[in-house]
Amino acid sequence: MGKKQTEAGTCELCLREDTNITVHHLTPKEIGGTFLPTAKLCIPCHKQIHALYTNAELAVRLNSIELLQQDDKIRKYLKWIKKQPSTKLTKAKKSNDRKSKGR
Repeated sequence: MGKKQTEAGTCELCLREDTNITVHHLTPKEIGGTFLPTAKLCIPCHKQIHALYTNAELAVRLNSIELLQQDDKIRKYLKWIKKQPSTKLTKAKKSNDRKSKGR
């Protein structure tokens, strides 16, 4: 598996500017999203999404930026990360649901 490509830009989820951006498949590739829409996310937001949600959840009910922004689990995180400098890399925290299910 190759290294993820990053570029500087604005995160579509937290809207922080001038941060390293990765490509997030709104429908995970493992569930058929290889050629479906993607979003440009900063590394902390990308990691946090995958720590909070299963691929099935992302594919079925959280497959757009708008749906992600409206979800209670990530809303609190977004409120916090928006106040952080764009250079700050954070540790993703798994939700209690994800901890019990494993990966």
